Amino acid sequence: MENTQATTEVLNDLVQINNDRIEGYQRALKDLKDNEADLKSLFTTLIGDSHRYKLELGTEIAALGKDIETGTTTSGKIHRTWLDVKAAFTAHDTHDILEECEFGEDAILKAYKQALEEEYLPAYLRQLITRQQDELLDAHDEIKALRDGVQ
Repeated sequence: MENTQATTEVLNDLVQINNDRIEGYQRALKDLKDNEADLKSLFTTLIGDSHRYKLELGTEIAALGKDIETGTTTSGKIHRTWLDVKAAFTAHDTHDILEECEFGEDAILKAYKQALEEEYLPAYLRQLITRQQDELLDAHDEIKALRDGVQ
């Protein structure tokens, strides 16, 4: 019972950080210029990926007989507030947008790494989380490469 509760908390943390990621990319989409269709397509794809991750995680939470968290993390809310303040004083250039996206990707990768450090996590959930983490790492590397390519 204790492991079920702890496992549920880990999975819900991952649901919440995926909610943060979705909100972050939705905000970034608004900041992109009309001629940045490639980035808009990428960000939309990444939003879809996080929705899929949430569905997979939520299915496992429900199978454990627990409720799925629907909010975002406190740290995510604080970071988005900072972004709003920062945006009021800076231009929305592509490099800055990609830099903030990379920061968000760093945060979600850290959350996944921490989840995988939990010893009580069942093997089937460890596989699911590892697969999602691998996809997130690919997305991180793509965002970083795009950021590095923009002056």
